Amino acid sequence: MPREELKTGFVSIIGRTNVGKSTLINSLIKQKISITSRKPQTTRNRLVGIKTQGIHQALLVDTPGFHRGHKRALNRHMNRLALSSLYGVDTVLFMVEALKWQEEDDFILEKLPKDETKIILTINKVDRISNKQELLPFIKKISSKKEFLDVIPISALKGFNIKELEGCMFESLPQGEHLYPHDQVADVSERFLSSEVIREKCITRVGDEIPYRINVTIDEFKEKKDIVFIDATLYVEKKSQKGIVIGQQGRKLKSIGIAARKELEDMLQKKIMLKLWVKVKKNWTDNEALISLMGYKA
Repeated sequence: MPREELKTGFVSIIGRTNVGKSTLINSLIKQKISITSRKPQTTRNRLVGIKTQGIHQALLVDTPGFHRGHKRALNRHMNRLALSSLYGVDTVLFMVEALKWQEEDDFILEKLPKDETKIILTINKVDRISNKQELLPFIKKISSKKEFLDVIPISALKGFNIKELEGCMFESLPQGEHLYPHDQVADVSERFLSSEVIREKCITRVGDEIPYRINVTIDEFKEKKDIVFIDATLYVEKKSQKGIVIGQQGRKLKSIGIAARKELEDMLQKKIMLKLWVKVKKNWTDNEALISLMGYKA
């Protein structure tokens, strides 16, 4: 097709924590590239999902959810990363949860670009509303605060209105050549995706506090014929947390390993030989130098 017909642009998805940004990326891509959980700030790194359809290529920027509750260095890093995603992009999907407007939403609203033609208000989780008539006053209230290119209610989990959002997003993209092959769905390596899958399995199998103290690093990632050998270290902050992650007689760690290996085999379409270790790195989430060594870059 003629190059002048092609449309390409960066689309940042921003919102407070737990509004469903990663779920939306996975829904748009039709493939799991971003881990999800009910724990706040599960997403810690900037990830770009690539949605190519016909002449359109949208580069979907998934970033950590903005959250003002925690004061540790890791949380400050994630908040900076979230807000930085508003700059240098062509379109912003400002994502909020239906009927639930919070202080963080107001804060993000103030940080949005002044040009309303760049912002699509995306209201997620409308499938949870029993009385749909409550949605219109909610939309009017937000729209009175700022003008938007469009307002689209969706359910990222159920797929409701995703096609409409997709169309509006594509329409907003500027003309430009595609930056990635049509079959590429993310800008990150299989090594990174593997660490995220392992971390997700940890998050869903431990208590409420420990997920924020866990990090996963890949020590070895080797491919030999149809087998991938992965050695990974799970870092926590205290010996007591190490014991919880390992579990009685190693059962918890074994459960994490089995679940991660199964998903990685589905994702990479290869047999996985996975080895996990758990180590203590004291107070790493509140140490800027250790955060950098753990792989979290600005």
